[in-house]
Amino acid sequence: MRHPDSFWQRYRYYLSGIVLLFPLWYFYKALHPQFPAPWPSQQLGPFTIAPMPLNLKPPYIHHDQYLKDFYLAFQQGDVAQIRQGYVNLGPEALPLGQLQQAADGILHGSRHGQHVHAIAPATLDEGDKLWLTIETWEGEILIASWELPVALLTTP
Repeated sequence: MRHPDSFWQRYRYYLSGIVLLFPLWYFYKALHPQFPAPWPSQQLGPFTIAPMPLNLKPPYIHHDQYLKDFYLAFQQGDVAQIRQGYVNLGPEALPLGQLQQAADGILHGSRHGQHVHAIAPATLDEGDKLWLTIETWEGEILIASWELPVALLTTP
C-alpha cells in the first residue's frame, strides 16, 4: 500500500521555483533605487552644488559616531579644484582642524558627484543644518549650509 504524498513531496518543485524568484525581486529593487528629491542648489565659489540625502531615515551609528549619507551633485565647477571637502550636520560648521581628525565626513567620488558619510548628532533638530566645508588647492576655505527639511528632522 502506497503512503499518501505529503504537501512538500507533492509541491516541492513549485515551492523551489518560488524560492528562486526571490533574488529576482531584490535584484530589481537594487537596479531601481528610490531616493528623495535633491535640495536646492547653491553657488559656493566656482561650484554649484545640490545635496541629496540617500534616505529620510535618522542618522545611524558607525564606530561610535553618528553618520548620515548624502550625495552632492556638482552642477558647475571642476571637482579637481577641491583639495579636501567635509560635510557635517549640526547647529554650526565644525572647524576644519576637528574635521581632519576623523575619517568620517570626507567627500569622495567622481567628477559627476561626491558621496559623503556626514558627521551628525544622534537626533536632528530644527536648528541643525547641513554644512559643507571645502578647501581648494589655493588654500581658500568655502563654507555653505542648507536648512534640513522637516521630513529629515527627528520627531519626539
